[in-house]
Amino acid sequence: MSVWTCSVCGYQYDEKSEKVPFDKLPEDWNCPICNAPKSSFEKSE
Repeated sequence: MSVWTCSVCGYQYDEKSEKVPFDKLPEDWNCPICNAPKSSFEKSE
């Protein structure tokens, strides 16, 4: 499981705690904090 970090606001999406892999989120999913698009997230182990 990985953590994905929003490059705009720093929000971290943790696949382990969220129970949904990041790549399974819909393409129109946005950061819940700053509304940045999914493409603004970077994978960090």
